[in-house]
Order: sequence, then structure tokens, then C-alpha cells
Amino acid sequence: MHPSPLFKETDEAVLAARVHAAPFALICASADGRPVAAHAPVLLEGRRLRFHLSRANPVAKALTDHTPVLAVVTGPHAYISPDWYGQEDQVGTWNYLSVELEGPVRILFPDETAALLDDLSDRFEGDLLPKPPWKRAKMSEGRFETLLKMIVGYEVILERFEGITELGQNKPPEARAAVASALEDLGDRDISGLMRAL
Repeated sequence: MHPSPLFKETDEAVLAARVHAAPFALICASADGRPVAAHAPVLLEGRRLRFHLSRANPVAKALTDHTPVLAVVTGPHAYISPDWYGQEDQVGTWNYLSVELEGPVRILFPDETAALLDDLSDRFEGDLLPKPPWKRAKMSEGRFETLLKMIVGYEVILERFEGITELGQNKPPEARAAVASALEDLGDRDISGLMRAL
């Protein structure tokens, strides 16, 4: 987490919107004194985060009930050239949005993991409309149950839910406008639009 309070984001509605917009997280844990990480699609409902991992994943082996876990979601981001500020003695930086979600993990029971998979399917198949949604009923008998044994489902009740909104708030408005224009010239609409909305 960026140490500057100027960039710290604590509005849970803003943070939740970011997770819903980019629901693919880096899941971080510790195993045998070293950090381990995996990527996973996530579902956030209030302060409840759910995801699953392959049983063979080192992170899955590190996560037991009550183990602390950190999930990181990264939103739009862009390199900012010091030349764009129109000010002397600047350095390059990175503007970005991020969310950190942290808490103790609970391993889901098989029926809860099956429900998680159904919920994930509903969530992401919904983005593909008008394509008819895929449902597990399309699978051969017994195949879903076989695959279910190969994964572990998790639930985290969040104890820490915060993020970063670094969009040049530490620069004067004219410098932010100049950076937004430079980004737009390069085809960036995400970070430039967010900077203009400040």
C-alpha cells in the first residue's frame, strides 16, 4: 500500500466498484516463511470475498482455516512522464487504481464450492449475452463432481478493505490537465478520464 494518505482510498462503494469492474485478483499468502501468490477470479459481496484455487497450487497448500490472506485487484494504470507536467525538476511516476482485501480465510465445504462455481459462471457468462449462458448441467454426468475434487473454495470476511487512487492529486490542476492531455494523445481514456474528473 502506498504510504501517502493523499492517495489512500477507503470509500467501500468505490472499492467494491473497482473489484466488480476487474474481478481478477492476485491472492497472496505465506508458505514456509516465503511469499506465494496465485491469480483467481473473485466474487465480492459486501465484505465477503470468495474465490477458488487448484488443490495443486502452492497457495492452496498454504491456506488453511483462519490463515490470513491478501487479495490485490489492480485497475487502470499508466506511466506518467515527467516531461508532461510542464514543471521543472519532476520525475516519472505511475498513476493507478488498486484495491487490497485482507482477512482470515475459511475453506468452503464442497457444496459451498459448487455454489461458488455456479455463481462465478452466472457472473461471467452474463457478460457474454446474448450467448446462451453455460450451466454445469451441460456436462456429462459425474464430470463436474470429479473436477470439483481438484479445487478448493475459499471465503474471506474482510478485516481490511482499502485501496489507492493515485491520479496526480499532489500536482496542481494545470499539471494534471497537461498529463491527461498527453495520455489522451497516446490513446489512453481510462486514467486520463479519471484525472479530468478530479
